Amino acid sequence: MPFTEPAFLFFFLPATLAAYHLLPGRAKNPLLTAASLLFYAVGEWRFVPWLLGSTLATYAVARGLEAWRGRPVTVPLLALGVVTDLGLLAWFKYAGFFARAVDGLAGVLGAPLLPVPAVVLPLGISFFTFHKISYKVDVYRGTAAVRKNPLDLLLYILFFPQLIAGPIVRYHDIAEELVERHPRLADLAEGVRRFGVGLAKKMLVANTVATVADAAFALEPSRLSTGAAWLGIVCYTLQIYFDFSGYSDMAIGLARMFGFRFLENFDYPYTARSITEFWRRWHLSLSRWFRDYLYLPLGGNRRGPLRTYLNLAVVFLLCGLWHGASWTFVVWGAYHGALLILERAGWGERLNRLPEWLQHVSTLLLVAMGWVLFRADTLTQAGVYFRALAGAGANDGPFETLSLLTPGVALALTAGLIGSAPTVAELAARGRQSLGSRSAAVLGWAGNGAVLALLVLSVLQVASGTYNPFIYFRF
Repeated sequence: MPFTEPAFLFFFLPATLAAYHLLPGRAKNPLLTAASLLFYAVGEWRFVPWLLGSTLATYAVARGLEAWRGRPVTVPLLALGVVTDLGLLAWFKYAGFFARAVDGLAGVLGAPLLPVPAVVLPLGISFFTFHKISYKVDVYRGTAAVRKNPLDLLLYILFFPQLIAGPIVRYHDIAEELVERHPRLADLAEGVRRFGVGLAKKMLVANTVATVADAAFALEPSRLSTGAAWLGIVCYTLQIYFDFSGYSDMAIGLARMFGFRFLENFDYPYTARSITEFWRRWHLSLSRWFRDYLYLPLGGNRRGPLRTYLNLAVVFLLCGLWHGASWTFVVWGAYHGALLILERAGWGERLNRLPEWLQHVSTLLLVAMGWVLFRADTLTQAGVYFRALAGAGANDGPFETLSLLTPGVALALTAGLIGSAPTVAELAARGRQSLGSRSAAVLGWAGNGAVLALLVLSVLQVASGTYNPFIYFRF
């Protein structure tokens, strides 16, 4: 049940909110757990028993870690829990990919081929697998207490705002709110405002520029001109940001409506002046997860430069593979890992000597080149696209490219370019500081009115449009 479906906006969300705020405190967690199960079961009912069973297994492992804390048995118990989670993820998401990779090698060697299993991927498995691992590791480390009531753990894993596409919420970040929270009217209002901003990002910007990105990447190599390729990658660069940050805004807003405060997931990543800074601003919940549960346990940057480079390479290879079972994602992860290693090896210092605007432009160009790998279906298609970007595209002239740039797309591109930077937020903050309290209040009401108008326009798009899933649903 995507957030952009009428059934969610007009039935599920209002009913859940009304029941939640009317019921007494003890009934709130069971209600949210039941609502989250319904939310998942609408599209993935066949996996509900498996999801419940794996979550209860996580509960049992964590209780064991708590009961035997300090004893040698906790290390193999934690390893068993983590390996089980990763094994299930590997089977559902990567069995076919690895079988095809082995078959490719077997074909070269003349060996028998493996059967490629037809496995249906459970929706959101990458996200709730990381949540389960976070819970077990946090209990093992003692950074958060184990949940005695299994319903509390079920709520952490299944909470519908972050169940399908994140953000990845580390258990210790909301452990206390699972037990006690006091949602206020101000939280509800802020949650609605944040949800409206996210819905507008998705429906008014991401979906509009997606038409051009999809058209450009669908062109045959003989018809892909350099102009169309550049317009397509600019549109995709904005699409993926506004699609995923829009989902994150909606998830953060929904959680706030129910009294939970999720950490931010994006911090204007396209304003970064280096790839290192980009990853401090892009998909923060994933970066924090890999840092806390993989990079630092591997040694981080504490064991010399060579070990740091190796750790970065491992983390970003796995980051790419986490995004999808395809060589394009593996190469995308390796590409970003290599850029980060180069910056640590000295390129970053040279980059800092450049004019600030050139740092921004070069970083954004490198990020956009990475998005070609991320969007392309195969490495061959990515190679064709890179050649078109380099000027070796078809000679269709400017008119085919301009035909893709409709007034609606041009407006969405303009809004996307403005919204990718904190300009509007900074101007509003300065206005509140320079104006008196009464004028600042008027400015606040004007901002709320603008968000309401965007929300209405977005809902109209939802009511009149077709199903358009979020990009990160596939992960």
